[in-house]
Amino acid sequence: MELEPTGPSVKGPAETFTGDVYFTVINKGEPPSRMNVNIVRFAPGAHTAWHSHAVGQTLHVTDGIGLVQSRGGRLIRMRPGDTVHTPPAKEHWHGATTENFMCHLAMWESAADGQGPDTARG
Repeated sequence: MELEPTGPSVKGPAETFTGDVYFTVINKGEPPSRMNVNIVRFAPGAHTAWHSHAVGQTLHVTDGIGLVQSRGGRLIRMRPGDTVHTPPAKEHWHGATTENFMCHLAMWESAADGQGPDTARG
């Protein structure tokens, strides 16, 4: 067992985020684990670009009010305590409402073979 200090928060790059988004890596998914976990903090109106994950993604809202939508799907409003799962390879986006900050845990596994879509940090 090892205690790993939390890394620094990093501003999300403009290529994958709109608005002010900061994420903190909690787990990097280093082999044999493939689990990635980030704390992601969105300023009002900030959101991810459309993206997907090879093995899907789970979001757990810890603070604020957010939105998530899969391509062609309905817009879902998320509140603290809500958990949303996006299926493998399903394009989606998520972020804060225009009136509220939002913070969530983003959890996803990398593909076992390292292949397939896995195009976002948050």
